[in-house]
Amino acid sequence: MKLLRYGPGGREQAGMLDSAGRIRSLEGLISDINPSTIASGRLAELALREPSSLPLVEEPVRLGAPISGVGKVVAVGLNYAEHAREGGFQVPSEPIFFMKAVTAISGPNDPVIIPPGAEKVDWEVELAFVIGRTARYVREADAMAHVFGYTIINDVSERAFQLERGTQWVKGKSCDTFAPIGPWLVTADEIRAPHDLALWLEVNGHRYQSSRTADMVFRIPALLSTISRYMTLMPGDIVATGTPPGVGAGLKPPVYLRPGDVMTLGIDGLGVQRQQAVSYNPAGDVEGA
Repeated sequence: MKLLRYGPGGREQAGMLDSAGRIRSLEGLISDINPSTIASGRLAELALREPSSLPLVEEPVRLGAPISGVGKVVAVGLNYAEHAREGGFQVPSEPIFFMKAVTAISGPNDPVIIPPGAEKVDWEVELAFVIGRTARYVREADAMAHVFGYTIINDVSERAFQLERGTQWVKGKSCDTFAPIGPWLVTADEIRAPHDLALWLEVNGHRYQSSRTADMVFRIPALLSTISRYMTLMPGDIVATGTPPGVGAGLKPPVYLRPGDVMTLGIDGLGVQRQQAVSYNPAGDVEGA
């Protein structure tokens, strides 16, 4: 299943994509796509429904993040060897992870806001997996049974905040709109080979990132098992698995986002995102869109 949420921000409704790529409403079947409906198994029951029998949603319509009420976003750093090298880092001997604030989550096509004082806003296309059942001290051999599904995350980063102000990665990763997620949450049964997916990102039509998830240093079982040693992963939690080479900071000279720039990114089977970078406006209006 390709699950999604659509509608104005804060008032999204649950939906499903049919075989023709049209949005179908799940109104009356589930209240939302969230940790509760994942843990209860109610979302899994939707697989028995024929999407074409569900009400068709009139498009175009805004897409929100495909899951609400996320408890935490755990991100993995330097999980592609060439990305580590382009940043001047050693390839890690065990997974490095950090947190992104849940307030950074936004829809897959919502604007990315360049915050006040930001000078080095960068992009990172990443495969993310969503936890389906509580994971605590999980063995690698059992890890995949805890994965509910997959989605795309753009791990937007402000490199000066991240590396030049106390080297606190969370500081450069958690600004509002720095975690566009979606367009869909694709259940694990539809992604048979998560470690062999093409992923890519373009800015203003120029392709900067192009790789495959096969190039990850640590694969999903190792990531989930390691993270679960240090914290309990709950249904609905999101784990971002790292980005391949081609980020702006790794270019010579570096390239960073400016208002008006457009990022387009995608992963096999998981859809495409598109965001425009815009200036922060304290009045709340989007500038540069």
